[in-house]
Amino acid sequence: MSENTSSLRNFFLYKCLFALTFWNHVSLSVENKLFIPVSSNFPEDGSDQKIKSLPLLYKNRDESKDSFDWVVIQNTTESLSLSEITNNNVKNLVALLSDFRQGSRLRNLTLTNMSVNWRALMDVFQTVWHSSIEYFNVNTVTQLSDVTRYAFDYSGTSMKALTMKKIKITDLYFTQDDLYRIFADMNIADMTIAESEMIHMICPSSDSPFRYLSFLKNDLTDFLFQECDKLIQLETLILQWNKFESLFKVSFMTSHMKSLKYLDMSNNLLRHDGADVQCQWAESLTELDLSSNQLADAVFECLPVNIKKLDLENNQISRVPKQMADLKSLEELNLASNRLADLPGCSGFPSLQFLNIEMNSILNPSADFFESCPRVRELQGGHNPFKCSCELQAFIRLERQAGGRLFGWPSAYVCEYPEGLRGTELKDFHLSELACNTTLLLVTALLLTLVLVAVVAFLCLYLDVPWYVRMTWQWTQTKRRAQHNQPREQETVLQFHAFISYSERDALWVKNELIPNLEKGEGCVQLCQHERNFIPGKSIVENIINCIEKSYKSIFVLSPNFVQSEWCHYELYFAHHKLFSENSNSLILILLEPIPPYIIPARYHKLKALMAKRTYLEWPKERSKHALFWANLRAAININLLSPDENRCGETD
Repeated sequence: MSENTSSLRNFFLYKCLFALTFWNHVSLSVENKLFIPVSSNFPEDGSDQKIKSLPLLYKNRDESKDSFDWVVIQNTTESLSLSEITNNNVKNLVALLSDFRQGSRLRNLTLTNMSVNWRALMDVFQTVWHSSIEYFNVNTVTQLSDVTRYAFDYSGTSMKALTMKKIKITDLYFTQDDLYRIFADMNIADMTIAESEMIHMICPSSDSPFRYLSFLKNDLTDFLFQECDKLIQLETLILQWNKFESLFKVSFMTSHMKSLKYLDMSNNLLRHDGADVQCQWAESLTELDLSSNQLADAVFECLPVNIKKLDLENNQISRVPKQMADLKSLEELNLASNRLADLPGCSGFPSLQFLNIEMNSILNPSADFFESCPRVRELQGGHNPFKCSCELQAFIRLERQAGGRLFGWPSAYVCEYPEGLRGTELKDFHLSELACNTTLLLVTALLLTLVLVAVVAFLCLYLDVPWYVRMTWQWTQTKRRAQHNQPREQETVLQFHAFISYSERDALWVKNELIPNLEKGEGCVQLCQHERNFIPGKSIVENIINCIEKSYKSIFVLSPNFVQSEWCHYELYFAHHKLFSENSNSLILILLEPIPPYIIPARYHKLKALMAKRTYLEWPKERSKHALFWANLRAAININLLSPDENRCGETD
């Protein structure tokens, strides 16, 4: 009995060793079919690491030279990448993949450049579906034969994600459901079909486990997933670079996706005219990318109410209507590359934290943005055609108040207008407060005008300008009347040697001293005196002007009394006017008594100037000097008159 037991034990041990040896031999043979020997590069600590091999072409020696096998691109215990799969080697590939049952360490498989018929392609997919592979990538596939119905078995899979790119279907006539049903009913979490000219995808037959779907760069239209209620677990949907046109239909598509959180509809042909249609978005949708479409202002009538991140870059939006936008949960808004002329307010976005409004048409952005948007932490407002003017000053000050919330400052904020300031950074543009504050400018101009008027009025009064204006007017009128009354060919004839101007208080000296000494004796002087030579009927001013014009010289007897006399001032003014108008040396000043400067009125500035620039005769108090005084005075008056008045010489007043 013991011998039989020992024999059974040895037989069982032998069978186990044989089975292990056989399985080991099978595994090695499978690996030898697939893997080309490469140098192992394990780390010194013995930890597991992926091993890459060189792209080598494996050729079956038993076949002709024209029959080639696949190319091994990557070869590790967890990843395998093969290229150049054809109908000739697809059976070997299926056989190889059949050995990687669930429990194997192979997790990633990539097949590139496949050119197989429909049945062979489905056989590869079916084999992978029941293997240990979790991530399956298929790139550049050409399907050569007719698409037919295939009974795909989705049970018992380890697959998590499928990615297919550049799939080309050569069959022009086939039942679409035979193709799309295979992929629509896949029981995996992630699926990507990109760059494959796909025009449609049908709704799954039952509740789908899809959480991530990407149909990037295809030809999908608004008919996708309309009234499809099977994508109940879908969280991310990528439909970038397709041919969607109606934003309303897109919203209706998502209304059945109860778990959808992120939707990418960028680079399509989306429009929304707001024709009294009520958009129906999934309530769970929080991130929406609508960039690079054809959306205008009406897009704000058709947005998810619970959206948190919204991308509207590169559209045709010119303004954000306040009455349309009511997105209380919106935190991030991208409005770059649109047609906006100003910063939007936050009346419709009370939770907004990040705003991108770069590359719009903003010349003078509003300076009250952060006041209306207190929660905004970052504003990207650069690369706009800023007009550097007074209106921009408040926005420049905003940067200092914002505390670094202007993204890209200062390099992204540059003047575009006017031409002379193009390229100048906003931080280097400065204008004075007076130049930019219209109210302050007006007030300042008004105050300066008032001050100027007050100064001019004071100077006019101080210098007696109204008096001079009045005298100039009278002089002009008198001259005009004189020219009108006398013939043009008749010129004014000098009849007197001198006109005497003096104060009535100094008349005694004039009558007792001046007139007798000049009109009597040898070389008598003919004098014009108002008491005897003024013509009755004419105004005093006209008589004064007439006497001055008919006299070669004008003698002014200066004294404190003279500067107090109004008529003396008239006479001095007219004589001075003749001095400049005729460019003659006709004034003779006699200082009868010293005149203190402080008693000379302001309007006598001409008298001050004359006394400062011209030599005058001073009446001496000593009698011994009187003869010299009269001699000098006669010398100053000496002239031969053209028409002497014989009745005046020798007469006294």
